[in-house]
Amino acid sequence: MSPRAANRRIRLLLALFVLAFGATFLRAAWLQAVKAQTLGTMAASQHRETVTLPARRGTIFDRTGVQLALGEQATTVFADPLQIHNPRAVASAAARDLGLDPQQLYPLVADRSRGFVYLQRKADPARAAKLAKRGLGGLGFYPEERRLYPQHTIASQVLGYAGLDDRGLAGLELGLDRPLAGRAGSETIVKDPLGHAIDTISSSAARDGQDVYLTLDHTIQSNAETVLRATVARWHAKSATAIVLDPRTGAILAMAGAPGFDANYYPRVPRALQRNRTVTDTYEPGSTFKLVTVAAALSEGLVTPSTAFTLPYSIHVADRIIHDAESRGTETMTVAKILSKSSNVGAITLAELLRKQRLSSWISRFGFGKQTRVDFPGESSGIVLPPEHWSGSTIGNVPIGQGIAVTPVQMASAYASIANGGVWVRPHLVARIANKRSALARRRVVSRRIAGELVSMLRNVVLEGTGTLAAIPGYHVAGKTGTASKPDAHGGYSDSRYVASFVGFVPATAPRVVVLVTVDEPKGAIWGGVVAAPAFQQIARFDLQYLEAPPDAPSATAAASTYP
Repeated sequence: MSPRAANRRIRLLLALFVLAFGATFLRAAWLQAVKAQTLGTMAASQHRETVTLPARRGTIFDRTGVQLALGEQATTVFADPLQIHNPRAVASAAARDLGLDPQQLYPLVADRSRGFVYLQRKADPARAAKLAKRGLGGLGFYPEERRLYPQHTIASQVLGYAGLDDRGLAGLELGLDRPLAGRAGSETIVKDPLGHAIDTISSSAARDGQDVYLTLDHTIQSNAETVLRATVARWHAKSATAIVLDPRTGAILAMAGAPGFDANYYPRVPRALQRNRTVTDTYEPGSTFKLVTVAAALSEGLVTPSTAFTLPYSIHVADRIIHDAESRGTETMTVAKILSKSSNVGAITLAELLRKQRLSSWISRFGFGKQTRVDFPGESSGIVLPPEHWSGSTIGNVPIGQGIAVTPVQMASAYASIANGGVWVRPHLVARIANKRSALARRRVVSRRIAGELVSMLRNVVLEGTGTLAAIPGYHVAGKTGTASKPDAHGGYSDSRYVASFVGFVPATAPRVVVLVTVDEPKGAIWGGVVAAPAFQQIARFDLQYLEAPPDAPSATAAASTYP
């Protein structure tokens, strides 16, 4: 080879070295100047990690201390596919120990484009521990808490549920999510090249959620749900609801609906079954609303319980003719008998004496058309037309519980105010959160004298009126039946779909419980006194025995009221 050729090759090699060095220098400069921050963050993330320390979610207790919702230990299993050398073997082992499908796990552990995948959230700790003992590379485990509802269906529509991330999604779990959830902590750890923690740089402790104590009694609640299920089956009804309320304190001892669901399996349950219909749903109350009309007429001094009216079978109101439920001739009825016999014509006659402004004012005074402020999310205000929107026939509809929509908790609270000597107490489900008790709101609705007169009249409903099937031996029972046809899609009323209801309290001389029952679309019978009153009787009789309420009518048959 000539010297000239050799020099040419040396110069070419030198040029290549210069180019390579220049490229390396530029690359280094670019990495240090442009990508330094990003690469620094990546490097830190590979050796430093901030871990969330979950807080314990508070337990929900009933009034007797029985756990209705609590957290139990679980283990979350995850994988880093980049560190898994035999995805099929890992998927097979994990599926076998966790009770999962290996065909579903394999794509997860084989996906090397991802550095983190969940194999199972909140797995059974024993199963996860068995898998951990295998020492498979690329798998990780950390403790979590999963929500458990040990009473299963009991109060499930009230409790709601918490989701996979332990956040409340429905019911009291949602409404009380902030105190129940607490506050998560965190810690920053340093890891070695193999990913093992070698030091903790900083940490903040988790603050556990607060325990919540309800007014519900799981025994009273369970019985109410059992009675409702039997009632729905007996009458082939669409659904039924019940409320048991202490009129003295506003404490809700039971808030039940049928059909129900097991809160442990909430993802599989239709949303319609999850709803707490006693608070969120409205219905036209029918004759149970006549209490408001009669109370208003008495309070305004327009009538007394013994004031008599000559009442025809039907009455003409604007463009409507309204008649009583049972055919009869013209009859003289006192105000007390109007209520006990549930006369539509009599109630409308009283409403015409009141006129719309005063009647509307009393409807509001009893709490209809506005929320009770019960401590449950999603409460409906009901539907009450203001007097300026009343038509000519409204004075014939509203006094008998048509053209107005109420919630079961509103109606139970209205009757509770009469049972409590005329004083309304805010209904509530939460007795206390940790050591903080709920404040009780009270207001007078009617005078003690008027309340006493109404109690006597409501007793007659059960003694000799439409509610005889609600009678409980040994106790004075006060209450009212309701039967209301449901509105149809064309603005009228259905002739085949009804809501049957009964609401009352016992012992009438010293009330311990108010019980409301509604039955939606019963078949075979529609009357509240036939369909709902027996359910009231079963629920109330059980509650009186359970609460050890002494009888107030020891004789077999209670004496009738002095009102004619």
